[in-house]
Amino acid sequence: MNKNDDLLSKIVSLAKRRGFIFQSSEIYGGLKSAYDYGPLGVELKRNIANQWWRTMVLEREDVVGLDAAIMMHPKVWETSGHVSGFSDPLVDCLNCKERFRADKAPQLPVGTAVTYRQGGKPNGKEISSVVGERGYVCPNCNSTELSDERQFNLMFRTSIGPIDPVDSFINEIAEKKLSRQELREKYEELLSKSVIYLRPETAQGIFMQYLNVQQSLSMKIPFGIAQQGKAFRNEITTERFIFRTCEFEQMEMEYFVEPGTQRQWLEYWTSERIKWWQSFANNRDNFRLREHTPDELAHYADCCFDIEYRYPWGWDELEGVASRTDYDLSKHAAASGVKLSYFDQTRTNPDTGKPGWRYTPYVIEPASGLTRAVLMYLLDAYSEESGIDAQGREKTRTLLKLHPLLAPIKVAVLPLVKKDGLPDIARKIVEKFFKAGINASYDEQHSIGKRYSRHDEVGTPFCLTVDHQTSTDDTVTIRDRDTTRQERIPIDKALEVVKAKL
Repeated sequence: MNKNDDLLSKIVSLAKRRGFIFQSSEIYGGLKSAYDYGPLGVELKRNIANQWWRTMVLEREDVVGLDAAIMMHPKVWETSGHVSGFSDPLVDCLNCKERFRADKAPQLPVGTAVTYRQGGKPNGKEISSVVGERGYVCPNCNSTELSDERQFNLMFRTSIGPIDPVDSFINEIAEKKLSRQELREKYEELLSKSVIYLRPETAQGIFMQYLNVQQSLSMKIPFGIAQQGKAFRNEITTERFIFRTCEFEQMEMEYFVEPGTQRQWLEYWTSERIKWWQSFANNRDNFRLREHTPDELAHYADCCFDIEYRYPWGWDELEGVASRTDYDLSKHAAASGVKLSYFDQTRTNPDTGKPGWRYTPYVIEPASGLTRAVLMYLLDAYSEESGIDAQGREKTRTLLKLHPLLAPIKVAVLPLVKKDGLPDIARKIVEKFFKAGINASYDEQHSIGKRYSRHDEVGTPFCLTVDHQTSTDDTVTIRDRDTTRQERIPIDKALEVVKAKL
C-alpha cells in the first residue's frame, strides 16, 4: 500500500472509529455506495453546509434560497436532456466480470502489450494480449477481453400513483407471444403513465422556480438562487469511500445574468469559490482551477472551470463553475409555453434600439458536492505528529486540524477527576456553552491524557480542564489542539474566550 492509499485507509478507519461515517446497513453486510453520517459526521457536514449558506446567501442581497422537491414532473427531465442524454458508456470485463465506465478506463495506445491474470485472480494463469482499437483495458484486472459499450442512464426511475405498472404489464402480455423488442416497448408504454425520477441534480428545481422567485421578490438581474439538497445517480462505478456515491448532497447556485456578461461573472465566481474552499483549509496549494477543453464541455455550457483538489489519488473535481448560457430556461420555456424571460425597462433593446429589453438570462452555476466536501476536509485536516509523552517515551499524536468553524465539537470540558466537586463545576460550564448555541462536550472517562488525545483525533479545537485549583481561584486551563499550549483563564470568561477564538 502506497502512502496516498494509506492516508485514505486511515481516514476510513478514523471515520468509523470516532463516529463520523458508517457503512449503511452494515449489520446486513452493507449496501455498496451508501453511507450513514454518525454523530460527529453529521455535525461536520452541517457546519460545512452552514458556512456555505452563510457566504452564498445570508451575506449577500443578490442571492436567495430555495428548497425544491426531489420528485418533479418527468417532462422536466425530458426537456433538460437527462432522459435521452444523461448516460454513461457501460462495459463488462469478460475476464473478471467487473463493470466499469469506458470513459474512466485506463487509456493506452492501440497495440500496447499487456498481461493479466485469468479470472482476475492473483493465482490465475498469466495471459498476454494487446490493446484493441478502443484504446483501453479493464481498470480492475488489465484485461482486453471486454464487452461492447452500451449506454446506461444514470437516473433512478420509479413509479408514482396507486397502479402497479408491473401488474399492468403482466395483464397486457398474458397469453401473448411477443418478441423481446415488443416486450420492451409494451413495458415502456405502460411505465410511462406513472414514471417519475429521483433528481440527479438540484439545478433543474431552481430553473422551475426562476420566474416565481424573480416576481415574488422583485429580484433584479444579476441575482442568484441557491439550494442544498439530496441528489441521486445510479453510478456504474462508485469509488474512494464517499467521493463518488449513488446518493449524495449538493450545494448549488444558479446566478442569472445579462447575455454578454457571462464571462466576467464566470471569472468572478471561480475566484470567489476557490477562495472560499481555501479559507477553511490548512494547505491552500492543494486547490487549483482547471478549464474544460472544448471536447469535454457539457452540451449546455460555453465555458466551465473545475475547482480541483489534490486527493490521495491525484487532482480531481471538488466543484464545477459553469457558464450554462440560456440553454435551460430557453428549453423549458419552449416546452412549457411559459415565458421564462426578464424585462429590463432601464435598458435599450440592442436589436431594435427601442427602450426596454426583454431577454432570456444566461446562467453561471457554481455546483459542489457537500458529501465530497466532508471527505476533502477530513483529508486536509488529518495529521500525525511525533512527540514525547510524560514518561519520556516516543509517541505519535493523531489529530484533525479542522477549522474551528467546521469542527463538530467546539470545546470539551474535562474534570480532572470524578470527585471533589469538579464534575459539578464542569457541567455548569458546559451548560453555558449549550445555552449559547456552541456545541460542547462533557468528558470524564479515562485519564486526562487519553481525553486530550481523543479530542485531538476528532478535531476539537479547545479543551477546558477543571482541576483542584479551580475550586480555589475559579480558573480553568484552556488547551489549544494544534499547539497543545495551555493557559489559565477565569471561569466566567471561558465562554467569551472560546467565542473570540472561534
